[in-house]
Amino acid sequence: MAVAFPPYIMALSKVQRLYDACDVVFSSPAAAPTLGEIRWLQKILDAVEAEDVGIDDGEKPTSPSSSSDDELSPKSGRALLPARAFTRITYVHIHQCDHFSIGVFCFPAGATLPLHDHPEMVVLSKLLYGSVRVRSYDWVAEPPLGRKCGLARAVAADEVRRAPCEASVLFPRSGGNLHAFTAVTPCAILDVLTPPYSEEQGRPSTYFTDVPIPSLPGFAFLEETDLPEDFSVAGAPYLGPDLTVDMDDDDDDYDDYDE
Repeated sequence: MAVAFPPYIMALSKVQRLYDACDVVFSSPAAAPTLGEIRWLQKILDAVEAEDVGIDDGEKPTSPSSSSDDELSPKSGRALLPARAFTRITYVHIHQCDHFSIGVFCFPAGATLPLHDHPEMVVLSKLLYGSVRVRSYDWVAEPPLGRKCGLARAVAADEVRRAPCEASVLFPRSGGNLHAFTAVTPCAILDVLTPPYSEEQGRPSTYFTDVPIPSLPGFAFLEETDLPEDFSVAGAPYLGPDLTVDMDDDDDDYDDYDE
């Protein structure tokens, strides 16, 4: 059944609507989000486009007066980050608090985000533009504490997703909690993570190698590994609409990715 939002809600920017909905759903740490709440957030994510988070996807005609460094949004006149400027994986930080984070990973064609996990986290993702190849797994049995290796079941085996497509969701133990992305074309992925990564609270990001098992099609052995020495993620400023946050939900101190 379609949901009719009040006019004042519809007047908000799409990223503000997303933040407000996340604040409602995720701000009670004592209660896990319901499936209905997750589906509601997916619908909100489905409506978000690259321009709504301050990024030019490179597919709309550019204005003759636009500078070589950025484009202008026809809706707001704001500068946009141009997709063609991303020469390596770049993260656009929008918001982070104790309960959730919102940000965008921007990829040049051919770039790969290695296989990694999301410990005890729910992640909603929306492909904003382009095409991306996804490889994902779930553990058959959760590895023993301190031992990051074991048998995993493939959820997506080199599945290519093309925008526009519906927002996806992964859960702590289902939906492809361990995944890797390779950009087929320049692309961008809007992510909502709850709760966010935290070394202090036992939610570090861990990277893995995967070895298929010929005798068990659809399964692989995963083992923790170090990141390649030449891998890095750049940071870029958020140029989208201003975000009004709850006074008790101020953006946490955030260490940008190194340029």
